Amino acid sequence: MLSRDKRSLHGFDWPAIVKTLSVEIVVLLALAGAFVGYLDWSSKVNVREFMAASKSVVADPGDRPRSPISVQVIRGRTRSGLEI
Repeated sequence: MLSRDKRSLHGFDWPAIVKTLSVEIVVLLALAGAFVGYLDWSSKVNVREFMAASKSVVADPGDRPRSPISVQVIRGRTRSGLEI
């Protein structure tokens, strides 16, 4: 048990409680700063990746990609049965 001189009001060791709370606040602020820094870094990386992908797609507007689905015409009808 703690001696009477290290205790204060109602038997609580207030200096130890204040030290513990201050350490917890510093740790929470450090974690929050790391999280915000990660979000900033991640968004910058994603924007760069998006811009690089959009530049490669828009490079030649005259070159249109061909449809991967081939349509077969049999006696005036498509394979799905619709009239042409």
